[in-house]
Parts: sequence; structure tokens; C-alpha cells
Amino acid sequence: MPECENCGAFVTDQYVRVFAPPEMDTVRVCPECPDMLRSDGEVREAKSRRK
Repeated sequence: MPECENCGAFVTDQYVRVFAPPEMDTVRVCPECPDMLRSDGEVREAKSRRK
């Protein structure tokens, strides 16, 4: 079962296929991450905490 590398939240196989780089088996950041986000194809620290 894939997990987010940043927060450990469960992500679906379909989410991984869409958002993970081709060489990775999981995502670096998911929608549940409170401190990181994906912007312009790169992962960066969020300017403010989400949620």
C-alpha cells in the first residue's frame, strides 16, 4: 500500500501513477501534508500551515 514520503498518509495507486515521478514508487507530497506542497512540478515548503 503506497504512503506519502513526507507525512505517511495512505495514497492510492492511481494517485501515485499521476503525481509521482516515473522513477518513484510513491509520492513525495500528498494533499494531507500540512507543511509541504507541490508547486510547478516541484515540492516546496508551504508558506503557511494548511488545515
